[in-house]
Amino acid sequence: MGLLDSFEKGLERAVNSAFAKTFRSGIQPVEIASALRSELDKNAAVVSRDRILAPNTFVVHLSPADDDKMSALGDALGEELHTLVQKHAKKQGYSFAGPVSITFARDENQATGTLWVDASSAQGKVSWRGVVDVEGKRHPLVKSRTVIGRGSDADITISDAGTSRKHVEILWDGERAMVRDMNSTNGTSLNGRKVAEAALAPDSTVTIGRTDIVFRVVPQASAPAAPRAPRPTDVTRAFDVREQGPLP
Repeated sequence: MGLLDSFEKGLERAVNSAFAKTFRSGIQPVEIASALRSELDKNAAVVSRDRILAPNTFVVHLSPADDDKMSALGDALGEELHTLVQKHAKKQGYSFAGPVSITFARDENQATGTLWVDASSAQGKVSWRGVVDVEGKRHPLVKSRTVIGRGSDADITISDAGTSRKHVEILWDGERAMVRDMNSTNGTSLNGRKVAEAALAPDSTVTIGRTDIVFRVVPQASAPAAPRAPRPTDVTRAFDVREQGPLP
């Protein structure tokens, strides 16, 4: 399929359509994906007959101009890159020594439109947070109880006139989540089924009125130390991830 195989094409479909206007020159997201895949393949080592160890810590060095453009994407680019790294590793039969860490480093000596990647294997820990995606915006669950509705006194206010002022609440203790209807007029559905209260698994969809609320569990930045320390003037942004599964 050439340079842009299914890995890069997956990233293009996922992010380039949304962010195309951001990148008129310099590094493209698809080029970062290609570089990460290349480092995985180049540095994968056969440990035993049943195990091929690939690097799990990546430091992507970017010019200041390219770093500014990537910073504008927030967590979206990091999440897409992590997903595609995990998929590529699974397809190739690679395993990791610890959670995957991708760090973007601002490198004053890097020319615009170029990048280089430090890759290594390192153990580390990853922590997780609950978030909800509502009306195209992601909201972290920073409290144990988050109220959603059309009222200005709700923690997350939505514009749907078919919802109550305080329609539903999401309970999150750092490990498990629940959804609870707050005696709303039109009720609450979880994955298409009416509920008053129910456990909330990752990637579940809560519907109130005409609004879908998607609950997700995503990684928090908690990266192990990079093998090569950045220059004092560098600014880094870290994203950590591991394969997600249902909450216990």
